[in-house]
Amino acid sequence: MTSMNSKVVELDQVVIRFAGDSGDGMQLTGSLFSDSTAFAGNDFATFPDYPSEIRAPQGTVSGVSGFQIHFGQKTVHTSGDLADVLIAMNPASLKANMRWIKDDAILIVDADAFVEKGFEKAGYQTDPTLDGSLDKYKLIKAPITSMTKEAVKHLNLDMKSTLKTKNMFALGIVMYLFNRDITLINKYFEQKFKSNPLIVEANKAVLAAGNNYAETIELFGNTYKVEPAPLEKGRYRNVTGNIATAWGFMAAAERSGRELFLGSYPITPATEILQELSKYKNLSVKAFQAEDEIAGIVSTIGASFTGSLAITSTSGPGLSLKSEAIGLAVMTELPIVIVDVQRGGPSTGLPTKSEQSDLMQALYGRNGEAPVIVIAARSSVDCFYSAYEASKLAMEHMTPVILLTDGSLANGSEVFRIPKVASLPAITPPLAEADDEHFKPYRRDEEKLNRKWAIPGTSGLRHRIGGLEKLDVEGTVSHDPLNHERMTFLREEKVMRVANYIPEQEVLGPDNADLLVVSWGGTYGVMLTVVEKMLEQGKSVAHTHFRHIMPLPRNTEKIFCRYKKIIVCEINNGQFVKYLRMNFPQFKYEQYNKIQGLPFMVAELEAKFNELLTR
Repeated sequence: MTSMNSKVVELDQVVIRFAGDSGDGMQLTGSLFSDSTAFAGNDFATFPDYPSEIRAPQGTVSGVSGFQIHFGQKTVHTSGDLADVLIAMNPASLKANMRWIKDDAILIVDADAFVEKGFEKAGYQTDPTLDGSLDKYKLIKAPITSMTKEAVKHLNLDMKSTLKTKNMFALGIVMYLFNRDITLINKYFEQKFKSNPLIVEANKAVLAAGNNYAETIELFGNTYKVEPAPLEKGRYRNVTGNIATAWGFMAAAERSGRELFLGSYPITPATEILQELSKYKNLSVKAFQAEDEIAGIVSTIGASFTGSLAITSTSGPGLSLKSEAIGLAVMTELPIVIVDVQRGGPSTGLPTKSEQSDLMQALYGRNGEAPVIVIAARSSVDCFYSAYEASKLAMEHMTPVILLTDGSLANGSEVFRIPKVASLPAITPPLAEADDEHFKPYRRDEEKLNRKWAIPGTSGLRHRIGGLEKLDVEGTVSHDPLNHERMTFLREEKVMRVANYIPEQEVLGPDNADLLVVSWGGTYGVMLTVVEKMLEQGKSVAHTHFRHIMPLPRNTEKIFCRYKKIIVCEINNGQFVKYLRMNFPQFKYEQYNKIQGLPFMVAELEAKFNELLTR
């Protein structure tokens, strides 16, 4: 409830950043606020940001965990540039996030953590709340830790359990600031901790204490409200990219009439796909946690041979290990989907940071000539539709598909309108019929060049497949040089003909603009936001975003011909632009790259595009 003395100010959009030590529960705090945002009817996008260490040094900048949410009453495409509100649970989290906040931001800090020991660990020489360095911000020093202890003292909790609830005090303050009902969060506690009523009571008490504290002492001169976004009628929920990916595969399995099999090995940031699919045994989903990456994919190939929609999930290092088996799937011409949730590399690299690091590996990371279909999801919600399409392409064209997502999409969340499976495009696998007297393992469809999917045990379809080169049509082992060349060409042409079955590339903006912005994968939202903003300003700019990478859409060259300047923007060192130069060397490409484990910001892209327009 809002104080009688405070004024409710309506805002179009807001960016909030929760930050604290790795053990302060900032990811949960942000997720719960995101859930409340979904129920409030706002559109939103989130960006979790946390260290890779299991337990980074407490109280240090390297151990800071953050969660940013951008929500509004209009369509939201990005997790936001700079925050309007920062919640900092200790000096290190304040220091680590000062460059991510606006000049007039509201800062809410735990006053109890701002002590000499905390300043020393964070690298402060003086108390930043007293030395004048925060004067341009609205600083709220709340005794979060001490008031958390006070809120639960009647429950006789141990100190460790007590301190684990202090993030709920901070959440209570923010819920008050944005006029949110805490009832939904209380229901979460009841469900999550139903086996431990004491923890339920503790979290409820601390959440209410934070909410009441903000109201009682009138922390804020104003509170804020963001009206619901004009979302299309339907059933919505907050969904991360990994969960959306898992659901997309389940929808594809249902639509195609195939059972779903996942053979996978846990790896950050892809593990949640395995965890999510393991919940659905009641829907005949088989989720197999293999002993390593290689076992994960070869089990997938085996499941595909038996007629299942077979998938494997991994990240960049795991994709490296799967490369030989991907070649086996290419040779056997069996449909599998390999999900690569990209992260920073090389080697172990940046496990919890996002990067478009694996495009070249997806395109060429196999021995011999082993072409596969490559597509890239563009948003957390689009992970659902990309997983569905990857399944459709794999099964209908009888070839492996690599689906590229990334850490920011996988862990980030958006509002997802749940579609009816019957409304999704039909999936028609080319199943061989029983007792087909004309059946041959490698006899091909004239248009798609795909072979029939012969399910073992089907009468009259006995056959063998394996990793050695196949005789055209017959499928027996062949070392004939001319046959090898023919089969190589056929396997490549089969993938290239997929261009006839995917949508043509679209462009936002005028056909003859001075600048064409090119992007792919998870950078879609920020590129769209920048270009829409510049178009409203009357700038001569257009945008085309690639979801289909191998093969490229048929009209790609035609589009590039229309523009004076082309800039390709990527969260890597220029992998897609190199691929474009290989395919369309007649064009000159500018490039803008960022390799910091962080997403693009609207402001930096806008500055770069304006520079090119005025050059």
